Amino acid sequence: MSSDRNGRIVAFATVGILNVTQELAGAVLADVDGAEPDLVAEETLCLVATSTARAAEVGLREGGPEAQEVVPALADLPFVYRDYLVGGAMLERSDPDLAQAAAEVYERLQRKLDFYRVHLPENQFPGEGALLDKMSLWVGRISPPGLPETPDERLSKLDLRTPLLLHLKLVLAYCRESVNG
Repeated sequence: MSSDRNGRIVAFATVGILNVTQELAGAVLADVDGAEPDLVAEETLCLVATSTARAAEVGLREGGPEAQEVVPALADLPFVYRDYLVGGAMLERSDPDLAQAAAEVYERLQRKLDFYRVHLPENQFPGEGALLDKMSLWVGRISPPGLPETPDERLSKLDLRTPLLLHLKLVLAYCRESVNG
């Protein structure tokens, strides 16, 4: 498997990760009064990046170690995205507090990624049942206290599982095609 192909896989999956993250976060923020935009964005990006890395890992299984090199890049996308955002802010203004803020964000992201990495085991495709269970945890983590609906009810009402599951199936198929095609 060539590095060119690996680059295409990372680019393909990254476009999907960012698109699905925006779709899910936007739906939650539009529906849930009092939801914190930064929390929703970070949690959602960590969930989508981790589940995508798991889908790619399964899809690339037959491609050998070289193919598996893309998995860490996908799993670490939340850090890369924050680097991009913080870098832009640093270029716009000279603020020494940005470096400290970036370190705090990295620590937060690491805790969130650790949570999703535990709940979405390596070498397993997050299928419908597992995804529903994990997304319920995600909705609970991003919801302010005291809402009248449970996370499961909100997840069902907003049909948030469908776009993520479609994305994961697409990444799985793309990775398998890249290995076998």
